[in-house]
Amino acid sequence: MIDHLLTAPTADTVRLTLLTKAGLDTWTAGANPAEAAWVKRLGFKAAPGATAILPGTEGQIARVLVGVADRLDIWSLAGLPGSLPAGSYVIDADLDAETATAVATGWVLATYQFTRYKRSNKEFASLVLPANADGAAVVRFAKAAFMVRDLVNTPCEDMGPAHLADAAEQLAAEFGATFTAIVGDDLLTQNYPMIHAVGRAAARAPRLIELRWGEASNPLVTLVGKGVCFDTGGLDIKPSAGMLLMKKDMGGAAHALGLARMIMAANLPVRLRVLVPAVENAIAGNAFRPMDILPTRKGLTVEIGNTDAEGRLILCDALAEADSEKPALLLDFATLTGAARVALGPDLPALFSNNDGLAAEILAAGIAKDDPLWRLPLWQGYRAQLDSKIADLNNAPGGGMAGAITAALYLEQFVSKDTVWAHVDLFSWNQSNRPGRPEGGEAMTLRAMFEVVATRFGSKQ
Repeated sequence: MIDHLLTAPTADTVRLTLLTKAGLDTWTAGANPAEAAWVKRLGFKAAPGATAILPGTEGQIARVLVGVADRLDIWSLAGLPGSLPAGSYVIDADLDAETATAVATGWVLATYQFTRYKRSNKEFASLVLPANADGAAVVRFAKAAFMVRDLVNTPCEDMGPAHLADAAEQLAAEFGATFTAIVGDDLLTQNYPMIHAVGRAAARAPRLIELRWGEASNPLVTLVGKGVCFDTGGLDIKPSAGMLLMKKDMGGAAHALGLARMIMAANLPVRLRVLVPAVENAIAGNAFRPMDILPTRKGLTVEIGNTDAEGRLILCDALAEADSEKPALLLDFATLTGAARVALGPDLPALFSNNDGLAAEILAAGIAKDDPLWRLPLWQGYRAQLDSKIADLNNAPGGGMAGAITAALYLEQFVSKDTVWAHVDLFSWNQSNRPGRPEGGEAMTLRAMFEVVATRFGSKQ
């Protein structure tokens, strides 16, 4: 199992009674008069997230009333682990399997702490796994989410390209996958010129990280993740405020590894390939420059309109390689554009896809799993903005309009029309503390994407 999730109640386990505002009246009518009076004195109205602790005769907690909305979701009980006294709690209601799994997942997510650099004495309450919950699913996602959060929260000093490769290698070893990496100038000899160009100015060498797992006879699912371990903006340098969160610019890589963890942990019947181009976009005498024209793995030439649009440059080489094997499904994840955040905010990742059926599946899974995305169009009317007078493409069209769409259109040039592909432009960060979602690195879309892969290619185990 995992910390703060128990398999069975103990003698001192406390019951959690979940009440809607309407249900509170029913509970009060049938309750012990002393308990009903106590709850009234507390002013408990069963507002979602509110609690009322009922004392026992010997100073113990007899029961906790918890206000909930009419529909329980993954975050409904996420405020409890950190607000209730430490101990063991059990939900005294029969929940369906989907709901039971969701609330248990939210409970565990709320116990995450990033303690690599600063210890914490915070204690959390533990939950007895509800009877109908899928414990394996709870653990599978919690471990993936914690890994993503840890990777994103770790600053670049300790999460450079080599460190990211180490994390992928450890993941591969855990599940018996194969790990390889192409490092430094070997990227040129093996025709990954864009990854090399973006990362060559950094003291720590760029690399293409690869993980393979699964039987050769199974359908190929390929995941690509943007691994910019820190982004100064390059010679088109960011202002200091713009750099403050740039340790999270490898969030796409973290998500690709997180989804890979879930797929391997569930032993889904797929052949998995993960590609992570890992670089630092740094500044030095050999940094790539605005107006440079650079080659790509696919053979297309790119004029550099802005060195701060580097994520799409490293992704295009990785996507071209991924596409060459004709996967049954190709997914990429990237903290790619501020335009997506302006359009949709930090909580709602932007989804682009060349396949309407796949997009519909992802959106439906996002709703079902409380893990939403919002589809934006690959609007071909904007394709001309990528044109260059002296190269095949420009990586950063001027004008500042439809930036998330033009970035996705750029990536689309490196994926065959018959490849089933989706691109996710996500934030990978919580800007403030909320129940189950502490400030800092965040895993987004993994539950939705896992559901799509599991539904398309085989049942979860």
